[in-house]
Amino acid sequence: MFRKIVLSIMVLFGITSLSNADNFSTQEESLFENICKRQTLTEGFFGLSDSLAESGIEVGFAVTNVYQQNVRGGISTHRRAGRNSGSYDLEVLADIDKLLGFENGGLYIHAEGGWTDTEGIDGVAVGSAFGINSDAKGNYSLDIIECFYEGTIFENSLNVMVGKIDFTWVFDGSEFADCECTQFMNDAFVNNPTIPFPAYSLAVVLSYEPDESWYVMGGAADAQADGRETGFRTTFYGEDYFLYMLEAGVKPELESSNGTLHGTYRIGLWNDPQPKANSDSVKNYRDDVGFFLSCDQMLAKEDNQAEDSQGLGAFIRYGYADSKKNDITNFWSVGFQYQGLIEGRDGDILGAGYARGTFSNCASATYPEDYESAMELYYNAQLTPWLNISPSVQYITNPGGSNVISDAVVVGLRAQMLF
Repeated sequence: MFRKIVLSIMVLFGITSLSNADNFSTQEESLFENICKRQTLTEGFFGLSDSLAESGIEVGFAVTNVYQQNVRGGISTHRRAGRNSGSYDLEVLADIDKLLGFENGGLYIHAEGGWTDTEGIDGVAVGSAFGINSDAKGNYSLDIIECFYEGTIFENSLNVMVGKIDFTWVFDGSEFADCECTQFMNDAFVNNPTIPFPAYSLAVVLSYEPDESWYVMGGAADAQADGRETGFRTTFYGEDYFLYMLEAGVKPELESSNGTLHGTYRIGLWNDPQPKANSDSVKNYRDDVGFFLSCDQMLAKEDNQAEDSQGLGAFIRYGYADSKKNDITNFWSVGFQYQGLIEGRDGDILGAGYARGTFSNCASATYPEDYESAMELYYNAQLTPWLNISPSVQYITNPGGSNVISDAVVVGLRAQMLF
């Protein structure tokens, strides 16, 4: 089966012909093995990436495709809209030192596109308040969603980021629950729903890390940003509302028989000055304030090699937001990840998690049920260095806080390819 998948990809990109695929010769067997060992399918756009790297420019391109179906409960098990969705990401990292002679600085550009007319099956089949597919963003061509400069000053202890930034990648991070393309699909495990993260916005972030044991960082971002725009219109015209965020963390290193077990423990505060209210309120309130916790810790390693990440890790998140101004006022999630559980499958990852968000008592008309919870189990199988396949199953309790929508079971399959 695996050979058929790779052969289909080879035919699609003209690496071999359809007729030759049926008659797999020794030469093609060697080609097949070579392709399976590549770090990317096209070997860095057929050598172009290596040429650009010599000039200080790194380029990466990835495609993620997700198929999901609600098989029980929810709004509907029959509606097909949004079952197949996906995204493609183009990333460019420019070394300013090599290009312009500025030391300790780089320019990062991230362009993203996607497909499916709806944002996945959630709205038509499940009705979750969290979102069951964090990668489903709608149908659009290619937008520059991030473009920022990053550099260090004061003997590399102070890091500066300025430009169009995705705050969800900077704050409230997690080693085991942070990426919708390789880890959990449910948005409750990717982002904390109590934090009013803006869309990709013009922002500035300063982080201070004197050594590897602790850090502190703060940032300000345009709270009214539209991710499909440059950001100048909402940042510098009309009302000037900025989301302010502060985070501090410690990075303990626990000793074990198989080497050091790394962890990160974060605590953060945020302030959003925009007038807002929960779904049932007729009055808006300014200066929304909340806080969050996010911790991840490696619990066990399979061997004592420092660069080997095989083993068991766990994570936990918590968030609080004012019930007068937000629909979800308390949130927590917990889970684990095991890499290399099956012998000989060192790159495979098994993940499981549980998340629960409590709805505001001030919005009981919109959310008759007190909470929504989500459980997810996934297995990310690395078939080749450039191809990962991830089946998953989710169980959603009280979707959307509704008392007329039954609990939903969602199955999915994700494929990610690196070009």
